[in-house]
Amino acid sequence: MEFLEMAKKRYSVRRFDASHKVEKEITDRILEAAQAAPSAHNFQSWRVLVIEKEAALLKLRTCTPCHYHAPLAFLVSYDSEACWKREADGKPAGEVDAVIAATHMMFEAYEQGIGCCFVMGFDEKALRESFHLPETLKPTAILVCGYPSADCRPGSRHGQRKPLDVLAEYNDYEKGREDNNNE
Repeated sequence: MEFLEMAKKRYSVRRFDASHKVEKEITDRILEAAQAAPSAHNFQSWRVLVIEKEAALLKLRTCTPCHYHAPLAFLVSYDSEACWKREADGKPAGEVDAVIAATHMMFEAYEQGIGCCFVMGFDEKALRESFHLPETLKPTAILVCGYPSADCRPGSRHGQRKPLDVLAEYNDYEKGREDNNNE
């Protein structure tokens, strides 16, 4: 499938087929997609905790209302000590690295027939306690995943997109210089 077509078809799945677990081979492919993701200075500061055992999934459900009873979840974090930091102001790139990796994971999941939902609505303190996360790991997102249920459909706003001219503009350097010279 062409990438743009896939990007338009993929949607956040919030209803899963509880009877169908995600196979390890597919989980591994999703993780490989994260491994292939670019990162600032190639420091690869993202980290992923695979949550698939029932006891761990029950713990996860106490950390977020957005678990949707998924049979698999990935807690995507970054290591604040391992990430590149911008020289000008020290801003860490770890969160961006983690989101890029998570995006790669979502697209590979879709390619494998696995539904996924990117979740930021979680209790960080509860996650840290439940999964014994070290202070240097900064949770960024939870990807809840599984085979979509037969009645799962995209949300009502899925296809609504703002026009490109609202979201993007071309910066014509010469035009900008001319405008500034006329003032």
